[in-house]
Amino acid sequence: MAKLESTFKNMVLSLVIISMVAAGALAGVYTLTAETIAVQEAQKQQAAILAVLPVGCTVGEAEQVEGLTIYKAYIDSAWVATAVETSETGFDGPQVIMVGLDQDGQILDYVVLKQTETPGLGAHIDHWFKHADKPSQNIIGKKAGALAVSKDGGEIDAITAATISSRAFLKAINKAYKAIATEPVEAATGASQLQSNEKEAEL
Repeated sequence: MAKLESTFKNMVLSLVIISMVAAGALAGVYTLTAETIAVQEAQKQQAAILAVLPVGCTVGEAEQVEGLTIYKAYIDSAWVATAVETSETGFDGPQVIMVGLDQDGQILDYVVLKQTETPGLGAHIDHWFKHADKPSQNIIGKKAGALAVSKDGGEIDAITAATISSRAFLKAINKAYKAIATEPVEAATGASQLQSNEKEAEL
């Protein structure tokens, strides 16, 4: 076999081939990783929907209302609650939250789907606002729509040293209420039903 001459042209050609092979490998890894991440996010979203709605209900397909994604929950064809995927920009980035609201706008539960808040501070949004033994922190059972931290004249204690994150969180919850407040009460239709909520998934 003839030996390639060590020329500048051959070196450039070798580098180009190596770069193309490396780029192809990276693209393949990215595709596989992206698909896995997408599946995991979809599973997490479904689990969150179940976690914030009443046991034994049927969940409808996703709907877009006021720029938010909502999932209506029915029992015996009666609309009893709604899971709303809402978001707001916090101190360090976006907060994405799934919140369950009953027909009166009272908060049933919430799950934080995504957040990039400061660990040990704003990151506490995932549990801070549902302490049953701390009424001034607990939003479960409260009506959404006008929630505010105590520093702004509201009833909710902000996370210690993370007021901006807390404000963003409550604003996202209030947005969720405004979305369902614009929706008329209606019966379930067979075409809209996705699954039965049995609260099997915990995040």
